[in-house]
Amino acid sequence: MPDRDRRFFAGFTERRVAVGNDVVLRVRTGGQGPPVVLLHGHPRTHTTWHRVAPLLVAAGHTVVCPDLRGYGMSSKPATTDDHAPYSKRALAGDVVALMRLLGHERFAVVGHDRGSYVALRTALDHPAAVSHLAVLDCIPIVEHLDRADARFATAWFHWFFFAQPRLPEQAILADPVAWYRATGSGRAQAMGEENHADFMTAIRDPATVRAMLEDYRAGLGVDRAAEEDDRRAGRRVTCPTLVLWSARDDLVELHGDPRAIWTQWTTDLRGGGPIDSGHHMAEEAPEELAATLLPFLDG
Repeated sequence: MPDRDRRFFAGFTERRVAVGNDVVLRVRTGGQGPPVVLLHGHPRTHTTWHRVAPLLVAAGHTVVCPDLRGYGMSSKPATTDDHAPYSKRALAGDVVALMRLLGHERFAVVGHDRGSYVALRTALDHPAAVSHLAVLDCIPIVEHLDRADARFATAWFHWFFFAQPRLPEQAILADPVAWYRATGSGRAQAMGEENHADFMTAIRDPATVRAMLEDYRAGLGVDRAAEEDDRRAGRRVTCPTLVLWSARDDLVELHGDPRAIWTQWTTDLRGGGPIDSGHHMAEEAPEELAATLLPFLDG
């Protein structure tokens, strides 16, 4: 890990890109070849990919890593009563606009955690733009909620707590480092010193915390409604799709093999399986993750 971290995003360019609607995304880009955009989850920023992105570049891909709207150093627009400015539809629109501005009309999308919901919405709303979809540690929001028994509500209580008004901001901002268990023996080294520093900056920023919570509020409202509409209409992801999950997380324990669920949402599911890691697989098992993604992306 330390040797890799000394080459933190080596060869990548960091920039700010205005994608429309007064939204500016912080993004890192690198490499040449077929484009792939990597979408992070909560409460990370794009730097969570710092160990995976160079491996994809070395294998011949252009790699684009943005901070999603509301996260990290990207814009945090004012919200509305329905939280639509933080809907996955809005964030997917940001991704498509970003890639077009960078010269990529068609691209692969890899999403982890909350980023997987943005990746899914990108593939559903913009099928002509997405060549491949990889979802990591994810099933559709409505599928989680359909299975929301006491075990799920206990293990994933944050979904419902974060959706409440005011209280989660108060709880998190009282001590964000403690809330996110951001320090401790070996934490910075395990994440990578630069990645950890970026994460710490994000969680200490009240505007970022509020915007990240808006992601969850949109999730249980407008995002859920959008997925229910998709399901009623029989809309599916039509590009090749790969489903991966962390072997040491609880997705399978709660819901069984995620691929069985994803068969109802895709027309070209190309398998997948567990990655030997905890939840943050891009940080914990970057070589295995990249080695699993590359044959799919190149297929």
